[in-house]
Amino acid sequence: MEKLKKFYLLEAMRGSYCCSIEVVVLIVMGLVGNVISSTNININSKGTAVDQLGSNAQVTALFVFGDSLVDNGNNNFLNSMAKSNYYPYGIDSNLGSTGRFSNGNTFVDYLGGWLGIAAPPPFADPATSGAKILGGVNYASAAGGILDETGQHFGDRYSLSQQVVNFETTLSQLRTMMTGENLSRYLARSIAVLVFGSNDYINNYLLPTMYPSSFNYNPSQFANLLLSRYARQLVTLYTLGLRKIVVAGVGPLGCIPNQLATGQAPAGRCVDYVNQMLGAFNEGLLSLVKTLNNGTHPGAIFVYGNTYGAIGDILNNPERYGFRVVDRGCCGIGRNQGQVTCMPWSTPCANRNEYVFWDAFHPTQAVDAILAHRAYVGPPSDAYPINVQQLAMINN
Repeated sequence: MEKLKKFYLLEAMRGSYCCSIEVVVLIVMGLVGNVISSTNININSKGTAVDQLGSNAQVTALFVFGDSLVDNGNNNFLNSMAKSNYYPYGIDSNLGSTGRFSNGNTFVDYLGGWLGIAAPPPFADPATSGAKILGGVNYASAAGGILDETGQHFGDRYSLSQQVVNFETTLSQLRTMMTGENLSRYLARSIAVLVFGSNDYINNYLLPTMYPSSFNYNPSQFANLLLSRYARQLVTLYTLGLRKIVVAGVGPLGCIPNQLATGQAPAGRCVDYVNQMLGAFNEGLLSLVKTLNNGTHPGAIFVYGNTYGAIGDILNNPERYGFRVVDRGCCGIGRNQGQVTCMPWSTPCANRNEYVFWDAFHPTQAVDAILAHRAYVGPPSDAYPINVQQLAMINN
């Protein structure tokens, strides 16, 4: 196993995809487990964070902002209907049902594994304080979006703007634990990952009976609205001290079981009009990253993650990655197992690593392992202008 891991890591550094999905999941799950068990945080006598991570850590901290694709338990503590802290969620995780919307680990769990850093704790957990926050914090919230009103029919959730406010709360705690100079260095060497946009479509724009956005904006105008709000918060995060920021594009939502279950797609195809409207957002987000990197934000590097392209590649070439089922959820009810998402104590499929989608909305951990690998070592077509490994190697 150790020889296999060393070989795979060498291949990863070369940017190649050497192995089957089974090998990817096996090795990355091992990395994630090792990181979680080996993280070590110390505070010196002056209250300054020292050696906050193990020697394998490539960054000082990982700060996660986003929606249910990367929520690791925040909604457990909110008055929300968007929760997954029940079986069979987490069926393939040693941690059980943590509130992750997956059969196991999420994209940021695997990305943290590559970076040598443990999954940061959820902000809403009262226990997330003191030394626990030194490796970063996860602010992501299921049903949350770029727009404050997105997902409001699910109840409480943290929108993008609220997550940035929550990050400021964390900063207030960190200021009591290290000097201003050390905090600036710590933040500059951290990585922030943002995963937003999906809910602004599936839990806002594509629900005309609940939200007026599709009447007020055409798809291009709506994308511009999202991008302007997103840009404002990204600049705020820069102003607060973050310098390495990864923003993920939106995947092909027209291919998720929830959208296939509408019956609007021909057999064997995705809901094309949904995918087409995402082009304006994803292209605009890439353009925004290029603008933010034009020298107006000294010391910062913003990275765009091509989620749409990576998932599209998996859906178009499932056998290459070891998948057999691309058009229905592993756990769900109704057409495409996507009309009703995974309910408590449902019986999921047995061959989960062969499914692209875990439930009506979310990928399996097997897919998330691939996405994290591509973000970490992929070419500019996967992560632009540099990948996460290269981002982590830059010393601020």
